[in-house]
Amino acid sequence: MSESVLAHARYGKDFIRVFRVVRGSEFHQVVEYNVSVMLEGDIDPSYTVADNSVVVATDSMKNITYYLAKTSPHILSPERFALHVGTHMVSKYAHIRRAIVTLEKLRWSRIAVGANEHPHPHSFVRDGNDKQTVEVEVDASAGKDKLSAKVTSGITDLLVLKSTGSAFHGYIRDEYTTLVEVDDRILSTSVDLAYTFAPLSLSAPSDAKKIDFTIPEGFAPGSVWDADNVATRARNATLDIFALDESASVQATLFKMGQRVIAENAGVVSVTYKLPNKHYIPVNMNYIGVDNTTPVNAEVFVPTSAPSGLISATISRK
Repeated sequence: MSESVLAHARYGKDFIRVFRVVRGSEFHQVVEYNVSVMLEGDIDPSYTVADNSVVVATDSMKNITYYLAKTSPHILSPERFALHVGTHMVSKYAHIRRAIVTLEKLRWSRIAVGANEHPHPHSFVRDGNDKQTVEVEVDASAGKDKLSAKVTSGITDLLVLKSTGSAFHGYIRDEYTTLVEVDDRILSTSVDLAYTFAPLSLSAPSDAKKIDFTIPEGFAPGSVWDADNVATRARNATLDIFALDESASVQATLFKMGQRVIAENAGVVSVTYKLPNKHYIPVNMNYIGVDNTTPVNAEVFVPTSAPSGLISATISRK
């Protein structure tokens, strides 16, 4: 057998489904997450010599997640909750150096009832399939009293469409080109957005059970501690630019989206978009003498999902 070494190891619990009701005196608040917890550290013996004494059972990771979902005051903020889970993991277990916590937040919005559309205190509707995403890496490599973290948040599966206001022409034409240039077309995509915050330092828990998690006072707008507002601004920027931009290409519109997210959030250092084209092909009705292919007359389309263009870019702060 050739000589080999364990180069890298990480393990954890995936697809931890969490739903929490926060019961106020008049209004309830709800949140639903899909959570993944992965750990790194001095765990090599579990792989190389079958020594399980270094293993925190993945079932324990699940139980810790549910316990903090019950007790954490930060449960309604995905970034803060993920940081709380990660901080507890690296603080409680001496041999664990890094915790990677990722989650998806599913949409639940309060139902508006009656002629005046008053928000109902405890009834909600899933008003979209897009999900808020968070990936947190809590690092204790420098010491349990010198915790640091990286946070990337975003949106996925945000399906958008505009029926005009998009063109595509002036691209390279050669012997392989069959695409017809157009000055008006349907533009649709499923937005995948990720924005990364500046690295941050965390306070180590001061209690014996390593449960405490402290939010700094007087944090700056646009920072990770302002992540709920950052998420709202990033979503609004994406939708505003998509709707209002007279798009010369997906690339050009993408760049404007990223510029605005950077400009409006001082703590964001980079923004990445992945925008797959959702193509709508005009039905050719020339065989019955009906024009449905010139842009001004195109009204009936065939939605196609594959193959599709995929446009991606990262915009960073200078």
